[in-house]
Amino acid sequence: MVLQKIQERVLWLAVSMVHHANKVRVTPSGVKVGGHQASSASMVSIMTALFFQHLKAPDRVSVKPHAAPVLHAIHYLMGGLDERYLTQLRAFGGLQSYPSRTKDPDPVDFSTGSVGIGATASIWSALAQRYVKDHFATSGQGRHIALIGDAELDEGAVWEALVDAMVPRLGEVLWIVDLNRQSLDRVVPDIAAGRIGAMFDAAGWNTVTVKYGSRLRELFAIDGGEQLQYRIDSMGNEEYQHLLCTPVGEVRHALAGSGAEGPAILRLLKEVDDESVVDALSNLGGHDLGDLLEAFAEADRVTDRPTVIFAYTIKAWRLPSQGHPGNHSALLSTEQWRALGQELGADPADPWALFPAGSPESHTCAAAAERLYRSPVAPHCAIQVPVELGRSHHTSESTQQAFGRFLLDVSRHAPEVAARIVTVSPDVASSTNLGGWINRVGIWHMEDRPDWFSDDRDTLVHWKESHKGQHIELGIAEVNLVGLLSELGATWSRDGEPLMPIGTLYDPFVARALEPWSFGMYAGGQSILIGTPSGITLAPEGGAHQSIITPSIGLEQPGCIAWEPAFGQDLEWTLLAALSNLGRPGGTSGYFRLSTRPIAQALAAVPEDPEAREDRRRAVVEGGYRLRETEGHPNVTLVGVGAVMPEVLSAAAELEANSVACDVVCITSADLVFRALRRRQGFGSGKSDILERLFPRDRAAPIVSVLDGHPHTLAFLAAITSTPIACLGVDDFGQVGEVSDLYKHFGIDAATIVGATWDLIDQ
Repeated sequence: MVLQKIQERVLWLAVSMVHHANKVRVTPSGVKVGGHQASSASMVSIMTALFFQHLKAPDRVSVKPHAAPVLHAIHYLMGGLDERYLTQLRAFGGLQSYPSRTKDPDPVDFSTGSVGIGATASIWSALAQRYVKDHFATSGQGRHIALIGDAELDEGAVWEALVDAMVPRLGEVLWIVDLNRQSLDRVVPDIAAGRIGAMFDAAGWNTVTVKYGSRLRELFAIDGGEQLQYRIDSMGNEEYQHLLCTPVGEVRHALAGSGAEGPAILRLLKEVDDESVVDALSNLGGHDLGDLLEAFAEADRVTDRPTVIFAYTIKAWRLPSQGHPGNHSALLSTEQWRALGQELGADPADPWALFPAGSPESHTCAAAAERLYRSPVAPHCAIQVPVELGRSHHTSESTQQAFGRFLLDVSRHAPEVAARIVTVSPDVASSTNLGGWINRVGIWHMEDRPDWFSDDRDTLVHWKESHKGQHIELGIAEVNLVGLLSELGATWSRDGEPLMPIGTLYDPFVARALEPWSFGMYAGGQSILIGTPSGITLAPEGGAHQSIITPSIGLEQPGCIAWEPAFGQDLEWTLLAALSNLGRPGGTSGYFRLSTRPIAQALAAVPEDPEAREDRRRAVVEGGYRLRETEGHPNVTLVGVGAVMPEVLSAAAELEANSVACDVVCITSADLVFRALRRRQGFGSGKSDILERLFPRDRAAPIVSVLDGHPHTLAFLAAITSTPIACLGVDDFGQVGEVSDLYKHFGIDAATIVGATWDLIDQ
């Protein structure tokens, strides 16, 4: 009875928050505020039973996006949210539309809102917690729980995660599916827990179904009940939902139907009044608190594999629009809202009232708050990342090769940093140059496993798997990669143990992985993503493996610094800078665009004088440096990024031979240079010194920019010195060929750079 009253108050508060945001608070813009009273109502029972009775402090819960008001209502009743926020749902500085770890004022374990990603985050969080526990002896023991809508199971991210080989071992993962059989616009005709449950079974999960509540089961147990259950089981979702909207006086005959079981059902319901028939019909297991608690306990007893609970619910439960296909965004009128308050024992004149002090409900809320209290995560002492590793880069190498050597250098020269690095790849470890690192640190696995090919001398990568390895190999699913990266990158705030996660994938597939990785950064995850190889420079692979738009993607991604170093030394300095930004408050992620094209390292002309070398290093990590400076005033400034620097320098030499004075600038991060320009224009705080270093006012000249990516990426450079610019790059799908052929075809070869320069000067 106490839990029932708490459930009703949670429902009232959740509905009232949305009501206030739309019907009470003034919105001068006239833009719809929105909210989801119906979706919140279907989750109220599940979340009430879970939070007020079942959860333990270490447990982490990912809440269905549209049930955010329910989460805030629960925190308010437990004393974790100030009353003033209840009137600020979807208001600036108030409660977010969907649960947010970084923006909501109350405790939120997972940011949700991007459908499917919040659910799968529970899987990657469980893996990250296990990794931290294996390497740093933490005591994390909690469950990782996802509360998801049944329509969310349409998302491919869900099934990509389920089929990864590690997932069936995660007994701490629990998913609870709010099976209300509706999506945003309709009743879903064919959704069925049995069919979906079989898919979970096949993926190695334990499945539990909570379909009918106690009142319905009581009817099933008496004469005629078997026919009633058959009738309800066999009807389609649309018919069942229509019954919920049928006028009270017509429900009994509509429920009996015209089939052979109809007379028995009518006899069964003869002694049941119309209101009780309607009440029994809506008594599904997902709204039966006792049944839910039993299902949670059953899930706890299964510890060797993950569990999914299918809880049948009603969308807009106990609201006027329950079961209606158009209820998703429906809002109660003021009259309906007041009537709901009377039904639920709440006072519309005092909508935010708490339970009276000393009442059983107040005591239960306080006990839940005490049970779920977590001590603040103690910050870990800062990890000192060196600014360089001392390797000499004199031969010809690609940035991808330099990356593989970099990880080995870190393990030798900065072991305390290397201990925090964990690499992840979607079955491309060898082809992204992680082989040497993997042979040194091993593969992380939840169990120690033998490497059956350890005696094979032709095997380049030795897959020694143990719970102490530092590389995690996933299946070919980029979404899984970045989901895990995001959760590994959040352990500093969750467990007090910072990691430095580095993920590698082919750069063309950054776009496929971008949305979940971006959402992970929004949720506070900090990691490094290595896109390699990039651009059309991977000529023999053709257009399917050649990236064009990724430089712009990196430049525009919040919470991340994008890098594209040209030389091995630049890569070392920028990667160390990126590592130093991880695992701390205010930290940022990093994205690196690397190449397999070998480049003569002598072209970098790294100064040997220590002071000049340090000056170069600072410029590199601030966004770029002047690689070549002509005598006198230049006629043109050639700007290159990444693997095209040999063409830029070759063009500069040819132009100089024809009496065209050239300065050459090597950009290591167009992202940082653009930010500096914004700061100089008054947008944001910080320094903009790098602009004057790269493009001194007294050397302003027309610019020709070149990169192995879309040419618009560097178009902003013209604004730095208000000079004309010609942007060269790749603006069409790639194709197979030699590098020289493709560079000429797309116009990023030395001859085209020279021609563009003459055209610009002639103007």
